Amino acid sequence: MIDITIQNFETELLQASMQQPVLLDIWAPWCGPCKSLGPVLEKLEVAYAGRFQLAKLNSDEQPEIASQLSQAFGVRSIPFCVMFVGGQPVDGFVGAIPEAQIREFLDKHVPTGEMLEAEEELAEAEALMADGDLESALAKLEQAVQADPANETARFDYVKALLELGLLQDAKAAFAPVAAQAADTITPHARFAALGHWLTAVELAPSLDSAALKAAIGTNKRDFEARYALAQSQLAGQRFTEAMDELLEIIMRDKAWNGEAARKLYVAILELMSKPAPKAQASEAKSTLEIAGKAAVAPSDPLLDQYRRKLSMALF
Repeated sequence: MIDITIQNFETELLQASMQQPVLLDIWAPWCGPCKSLGPVLEKLEVAYAGRFQLAKLNSDEQPEIASQLSQAFGVRSIPFCVMFVGGQPVDGFVGAIPEAQIREFLDKHVPTGEMLEAEEELAEAEALMADGDLESALAKLEQAVQADPANETARFDYVKALLELGLLQDAKAAFAPVAAQAADTITPHARFAALGHWLTAVELAPSLDSAALKAAIGTNKRDFEARYALAQSQLAGQRFTEAMDELLEIIMRDKAWNGEAARKLYVAILELMSKPAPKAQASEAKSTLEIAGKAAVAPSDPLLDQYRRKLSMALF
């Protein structure tokens, strides 16, 4: 538990909530219900074992913060509790409500133990991948997916690592839960759609004769079927820029060919090569107490920027 002031509002509340949910308890010394709610919240912070952090704000000593939050939620009384997630106030409740109701509130916003375990495994895997130890990272990613099957980042990285290591059947099995939900939820996610393209290319690769395809293109530069198949072969072999070069030749000659198949595969390869955007950073607390997160921007990659420009020029 920590006391929030105008001095530590940005670091201990906004920035801290980027790492884990923070429940802010707005109270006052003269408030009777506040005195009964406080110990319950402290008990729950211990019971949830690090799944959220409790912070307290004395509304008499910090009226500016309390006033803005009260106005934002249309609340005029205390105790008033506000849940911060990702640098933003996302929900709240008023009054000394029963412990069971507080648990229901927390469970809407606080990760489960399995989710936390998956995030820890994922963080370790990312560090191993940064060091080039893909096989060790793969074991961590598998554990992350087992702990929390709904963790999309862990599943994407797991399938991608399996493909990079040439483990097609394992990759198909890991991707199967995504494919099974194609009509509803996960597959429209651009990164998973890109994985689907990659899996298809790897499956087709044994039947593709690169030399014959290049010969066909040499005879007829508008043999788009051959160019597209060659691009799939190159994608399967993780020669991403070579694949995009072939696809670009199709796009420049016929943007709409085969339902824009070349553009869609080109975009998928860009997605596979792109790093996910980092978490948004909480903005600095100013005198106006603007509660907003800075936009997250993925780090620039000169090669990707070059190929994005090429696509844009070909399309427009």
